[in-house]
Amino acid sequence: MAGYADDLSLAHLLADTADSISMGRFRALDLRVESKPDLTPVSDADTAVEQAIRSTLARARPRDGVLGEEFGLTHAAAGPGSRRWVIDPIDGTKNFVRGVPIWGTLIALLEGDTPVAGLVSAPALGRRWWGARGHGAYAGKHQHAATRIQVSGVGRLSDASLSYASLDGWQQIGRLHKIVDLSLAMWRSRAYGDFYGYMLLAEGALDAMVEPELSLWDVAALIPIVREAGGSITDLSGRPPVDKSSVIATNGLLHETVLTALSR
Repeated sequence: MAGYADDLSLAHLLADTADSISMGRFRALDLRVESKPDLTPVSDADTAVEQAIRSTLARARPRDGVLGEEFGLTHAAAGPGSRRWVIDPIDGTKNFVRGVPIWGTLIALLEGDTPVAGLVSAPALGRRWWGARGHGAYAGKHQHAATRIQVSGVGRLSDASLSYASLDGWQQIGRLHKIVDLSLAMWRSRAYGDFYGYMLLAEGALDAMVEPELSLWDVAALIPIVREAGGSITDLSGRPPVDKSSVIATNGLLHETVLTALSR
């Protein structure tokens, strides 16, 4: 497979390293957790995973930049270029520190500002998801034990399943009543949260996932997977998600309906 095959293989190697570190610290009695300035938690596992990924990328992709949640932006050692890796070492840190197994490492490759490849590894769930532009989207235990995935064909809200992260974020932007009304119009709603709702969407297990605001490292890896699975992912205005924007992901058939319900 041409295109981004080598980048996806590298992403899997990075995820192998990340998984070995994070699983070694998951539910560890001596796990160290601190609060960042925005009051979100960061554990020693977050920093160790990002450092390890950065170290490998510095050797394997010296012409690529790196943006990570814990250590910010590092420009390419070999000079400026158009490619940039975006890393969330542990998405779902609050779950991680409480012993909830729904957390994962998110690895994305951007060309310019466009995410072109993404991988999500959730070792406590024993599952990965990945996709790249023109390659399709896949899920499985590892690269060589994978099944191609696609979104659902549900076309009516009354038959659809919705996932969301939390209600307080929607309240903060003055749209709590809209997310409540949308959930009541759907067949089922559950707050799976973080990366997991998007991956269930890509697999066709649910039909919409919505969040009021995400950072780039939270969403970059999800975009190629959702799109290659046949879904749509935008902000509330229908534009591609960017840093600190809302994120609306659907199976495509429901996208305009969900956007209208949340933005009107």
